[in-house]
Amino acid sequence: MGPGREIVFRGVGGNYGDITVSIFISFPPTCDAWRAGEDGGAGGLAVDTIRVGFIGTGRISDLHAIEYRDNPHARIVALCDRNVELAQARARAWGLGDVAITADYRELVALDTVDLVEVLLPHHLHLEAALAALAAGKAVSVQKPMCTTLADADRLIDAAGQAGRPLRVFENFVFYPPVAKAKSLVDEGAIGEPLTIRVKSNPGRSETAWEVPASARAWRQDTGKNGGGPLVFDDGHHKFALVRHFMGPAEEVHAWISHTTAPGGFVFDAPAMISFRFPGHRYGNLEIVYSPELDVVTDHYAQDDRVEITGTQGVIRINRGHGQLGCEVVPVQLFRDGMLTDYTDMETGWETSFVHATRHGIEALRNGRQPRLSGPDGREILRFALAAGESARTGAAVRL
Repeated sequence: MGPGREIVFRGVGGNYGDITVSIFISFPPTCDAWRAGEDGGAGGLAVDTIRVGFIGTGRISDLHAIEYRDNPHARIVALCDRNVELAQARARAWGLGDVAITADYRELVALDTVDLVEVLLPHHLHLEAALAALAAGKAVSVQKPMCTTLADADRLIDAAGQAGRPLRVFENFVFYPPVAKAKSLVDEGAIGEPLTIRVKSNPGRSETAWEVPASARAWRQDTGKNGGGPLVFDDGHHKFALVRHFMGPAEEVHAWISHTTAPGGFVFDAPAMISFRFPGHRYGNLEIVYSPELDVVTDHYAQDDRVEITGTQGVIRINRGHGQLGCEVVPVQLFRDGMLTDYTDMETGWETSFVHATRHGIEALRNGRQPRLSGPDGREILRFALAAGESARTGAAVRL
């Protein structure tokens, strides 16, 4: 065995019981499975086909599986869920033949056949599963938000650095084709210098929305497991990531957050208004409104998302996200020089954001690059979301 490091961590394992893990990782002078990153990061996988293990096979795993299933350079080889029957059902639905299935994530991360671990658990379980995967020498992609506290985020980032393994915080909205089109227009100077951004998140109702299991709704109502509210903290990660994507890091956050009980007893942290200040006298806001009788066209969550970026020379609008209002919606519009230009030649299904995000991750790992979002990027967005909650509680702006 070559030189290495013993990593020991202990913690409450949530649904898996208390755990203590002590693993010695050997770091030989050369390694056939890993190579240094081209950008100075942890690097990627020196393999043609990335073998992926899922920890968690809940509702959202269906969207994560699409590109791993279809990409010739990736293969799902293992699934873990405490509900083994659910994992088996997912394997059948995804057309997976030879796949390992277990109820214990520690068994999955110990498999030599797994290169990359996708952590798709409730937020409070992200840390321990991701730490175990890193300690076992795996690359890790963890669902947003990466953790529920900044201290835990720091532990995870440090562990990835010590293990020399890639850590990715999975954020799909920045890969959504209408967002990508809008970003390319901004980068080309279509609206001049961006001055403000407005994001609106509008949950409603839908006869075509997919079914969300009661268990998934339950943990999102528990702030000890979710880390915050279901809209401002959980779904809000997407919106804070979008704001940062277009405007860069914010300097200050101010928030008002109310609560509304929906039919069936689910409590939304809405209406809410979160305002941001950026360097250079630039501003933005996130408006979240729950409209119980608003009909949303969607195959996924009953929610409409809109973005407007205003610059010195024009305005760009993104007119849909999870779903849309009405059947005929122009996904991206640019107003400049007295003319309105519609952009319609793009994929618009929300699932495509997962496809492109996963494809980016596969190619980044295969080519030795750090996938987006990096651990530090994910920490910055987590800080953004936590600051909104702090501001609402204290009634004061929070500097970042």
